[in-house]
Amino acid sequence: MRYLHLDVFTDRRFEGNQLAVFPEPTGLDARQMQQIALEMAFSETTFILPAEGDGDVRMRIFTPGEELPMAGHPTIGSTFALAAEGVITAGRDHFVFELGVGPTPVSLEWEGRELVFAWMTQKLPAFGTVIEDRSTLAAAVGAGLSDLIHDLPVQVVSCGVPFLFVPLATRRAVDEVAIDRKAFVRCSERAGLPELAVFFFTPETAGEETVYSRMLAPGFGIAEDPATGGASGPLGSYLLHHRVVAAEQAQHMVSLQGVAMRRPSRIHIAIDSQDGAITQVRVGGQAVIVGEGTIRI
Repeated sequence: MRYLHLDVFTDRRFEGNQLAVFPEPTGLDARQMQQIALEMAFSETTFILPAEGDGDVRMRIFTPGEELPMAGHPTIGSTFALAAEGVITAGRDHFVFELGVGPTPVSLEWEGRELVFAWMTQKLPAFGTVIEDRSTLAAAVGAGLSDLIHDLPVQVVSCGVPFLFVPLATRRAVDEVAIDRKAFVRCSERAGLPELAVFFFTPETAGEETVYSRMLAPGFGIAEDPATGGASGPLGSYLLHHRVVAAEQAQHMVSLQGVAMRRPSRIHIAIDSQDGAITQVRVGGQAVIVGEGTIRI
C-alpha cells in the first residue's frame, strides 16, 4: 500500500512536522490503521477514504497511540498530498474534509498549478477548566512557579480537540520543560481533568513570530510534536481572549514551534472577532513532499 511522506508547516524539507498520507487505503480497518500509525512513528498518519456525507473525502487521523477526531498538520499536509495526487485540481479554492468533528473546510492558494498555502477553518473555541494549583502543576512539568506568567491562566481550550495551555515567561522556560507524567496525571485528576496534551508557549520571541511554543503529549504516544495545528486555533483564541494580543494582531499571528527538536515549524493563525466575540478560527501553512513508499499489510 502506497503512502506519501510530507513535512508540514514548513517550505523546507527536513523541517516542520512529518506526516504519512495513505491516499488509497482500500480494505483497511481501524485496527490496521492504528498498527500502521504506530509503525510509521510520526506524530500522525492519515488515511483518505471516499466521502460519506457532504465533504469531498473522508479522512481518518491516527497518532501512534490513538485516533483523533481532528488535527491541523494532518489536514494541511493531506491537502498538499491530494493536490500532488491530482485529487484536488489546480486552481480549486475550496475543499472539504469529513473529519470526526464534522465537515472541515480548507481554502487554497495557488501559484499557477502549484499549491503554495492552505488554510483550515476550525470550530469556535470552548474555554474550559483552569488549573488553580499552579505550584503543583509547575513542578509536574519541570518549571518553577515564577516561570508561569502570573496574570494568565493555565487553562483547557478546544477547537475540536482539548489542550492544556501553559503560559511561560521566557523561551528558556519553554525549552526546559519536562513532564513528570505520574505527577502530571495526579495534578490533572485533582483538577477533574483527563491526561491532556500540554501546550507551552511564551510571548518572548526573537523574531517575527507571535509566540514561541512546544507541545508535549506522552498520553497520546507523542513525546513532543514539532507542529500542532489542532492546538494552534485554540492557542490563537486564548491569546485574543486573554488580551495577550489585540483584535487586529489576532488576524495575523505565527507560532514558532519545534525549535527544541531541530524541526522548526511556522503555524499561521487568524482569529476573527466582533464586539469581543470570536467569530472565525483559521490555521494555515505550507507543506513539502519528502518522499513516497509502500508498506506491506
